Amino acid sequence: MVSTSQGAPRPGGIEDDLDARSVAMHSDPRFIELKKRLRVFVFPMSLAFMAWYLLYVLMSAYARDVMGTVLVGPINVALVFGVLQFASTFGIAILYSRYASRRLDPLAEELLTELGRPASAAATSGKDGGQS
Repeated sequence: MVSTSQGAPRPGGIEDDLDARSVAMHSDPRFIELKKRLRVFVFPMSLAFMAWYLLYVLMSAYARDVMGTVLVGPINVALVFGVLQFASTFGIAILYSRYASRRLDPLAEELLTELGRPASAAATSGKDGGQS
């Protein structure tokens, strides 16, 4: 038995090999590229959304006259901004899903397969908390 950093014993052998390969994978150029691709999407999109949300909050707090401007019937600028917050959230989720399917998932599956775990097993392991 080998002790983990938490002190709980676990069987050696295969898991130790997987641990060693997982650590080695961190310096693999493909893994570094995968992390870069993720950051290329996540950071700019997060900044854009936070700026958009901050604009909404600041306008609601300090530009009440503008936000209260009636556009059509009972619909004012604040209501349109609020609905656009939801629309942009769903839009970002859809964009990320497409981006991940095209740019992240193929490389991630390749790396998982190389680690000795089939990509399909990796996809299902998240459903049960990573335990099989």
